[in-house]
Amino acid sequence: MPIQPLNMLRQARTIVPLLLVIGLGLSGCTSVFLQPNRVQYFADRPLGTPAEDVWITAADGNPLHALYLPAPGSPRATLLYLHGNAENLSSHVHAVRWLPAQGYGVLALDYRGFGRSQGKANVDAIHEDAEAALAWLVAHPSLADTPLIVYGQSLGASVAIRLAADSPSRHKVAAVIAESPFASYRGIAREKLSQVWLTWPLQWPLSWLISDRYAAADAVDRISPIPLLLIHGERDPVVPSRHSQRLYAAAQDPKDLWLIADGGHINATAQETVRERLLGYLAAVSTATAGKR
Repeated sequence: MPIQPLNMLRQARTIVPLLLVIGLGLSGCTSVFLQPNRVQYFADRPLGTPAEDVWITAADGNPLHALYLPAPGSPRATLLYLHGNAENLSSHVHAVRWLPAQGYGVLALDYRGFGRSQGKANVDAIHEDAEAALAWLVAHPSLADTPLIVYGQSLGASVAIRLAADSPSRHKVAAVIAESPFASYRGIAREKLSQVWLTWPLQWPLSWLISDRYAAADAVDRISPIPLLLIHGERDPVVPSRHSQRLYAAAQDPKDLWLIADGGHINATAQETVRERLLGYLAAVSTATAGKR
C-alpha cells in the first residue's frame, strides 16, 4: 500500500533535521575525523621502557604533550610517531614501546585537545602540531646527527605523508612509514556515509562538505626522494587497503607497499614477522642516511 502524504510529511520532518545535523557536522570536520578525549588508558600497564614527558609549543601557543622514549646508548634513528583519530597517547604509545629496545628512540605526540595537550582539536591543528613536533626533533641538540623517521598510523599516517611532502624540515626526514592511511578526507567520509542506509543516497553531496585540502593523495608524489613505506592490512575494516594502493600508485620512487594478508587496522606490528621486517627496513634507511652525512 503506498505511503500516505501525511506519513511522508512526518518522515520528512524527522529525516531532514537529522540530515542537516549530519551536514553541519561534516562541514566542521572535527567530529567526523577526530574523537579526542583525556581518559588515561592502561594506567596500570607498564610501558617497559623509560619515558620522558616533553612539552612542545603549538603554532597557536598551546602546550602539546608528548612522550620521548629514548633508546639505550646512541640511537640508530629517532621516530616521530603520529597516532590515529581517537583516544590519546596513553593508549597509542603502546604501539611503539618496543622500538627503544631495538635501538630506536621515539617521540610520540598528542595533538591539541588529546590527552594532556591543551587547545581544541581540529584538522588544521593536527597538521600544525605534527610540524611543531618535527621542528622540535630537528632542533634537539642531542639528535642533530640522528636520522629522523616519521611513522604514522591511520589518520596519523595521512598526516605523516603531508608532513614529509610540505614541511620546511623535510630535508631532515630519512623515511616515512604510513600504516593504514586514507588517501583523502573526502573519500573516506564518502565511504563511511555509504555504509549507513540513511546517508547512502546523499553520500556524494554530503561528502563535498568535507575539505580535502590536506588529502594525502595530492601530496604523496612530492615525498620523493624521501623513501616511503606503506603498510596496510588486507582485512582492515576501518580504512580499506585500496587507499594505500592508490597512494602507492601516485607516489614516486623510492617506495614500498606491504599488504598484510590477514592484517586488520593498525595492527601489523603485532605480528612478529612484520615486526622483524620493519626492523630490517628501519636499519636499511637509517644506515643509508647515516652514510650520507
